[in-house]
Amino acid sequence: MSALPPSEKATPAVAFCFFVNRLLDAEPWARERLAPFSGRTLEIAALPLPPLRIAILEGGRLEPGAEAPHLVLRFGPAALFALAGGEEEFLAAVEVSGDEKLAQEAAFLARHLRWDVEEALSRVVGDVAAHRVAEAARGFAAWQLEAAKRVSAAAVDFLAEEARLLVRREDQATHARAVADLRDALARLEKRLERLG
Repeated sequence: MSALPPSEKATPAVAFCFFVNRLLDAEPWARERLAPFSGRTLEIAALPLPPLRIAILEGGRLEPGAEAPHLVLRFGPAALFALAGGEEEFLAAVEVSGDEKLAQEAAFLARHLRWDVEEALSRVVGDVAAHRVAEAARGFAAWQLEAAKRVSAAAVDFLAEEARLLVRREDQATHARAVADLRDALARLEKRLERLG
């Protein structure tokens, strides 16, 4: 294997930039929206993946960045499940710190810049095969999401019922009502004792 210069090594940031630049090349309006932010760096952190530092170039393209980020987007574990709930739930699960204007632009591009996988695949294998592969991929992704939801529900059940490390909301609400009733009963008892005393 030949040693490549560090700038040409295949890293997750290089792969991310390659993919997004392909999308940006197909959509000139998106590059125009990113161009005013040239010279700025953003970091995308989604556990368990390593953080990606991305620099915005003149003309609105991206390259791996090294300097301190102007914007940090942290995707917590809840982001995966929030993605199924819709855009608002997904964005609420993302922690944003730094340049607000760049964050708004990144959110806009994330909503509107789409890769038409089926169209790209149809150029290689034809329309029918591309449609079937895309349908299979969508089904597989839905199955993975459903499996993740079931595993998390089973983990919550185990932690609440078997290990008794978590308390269900219904049980907590029942306990809170019982405590409130006890507090009210004690207040009434204190008043009776004051009258007698």
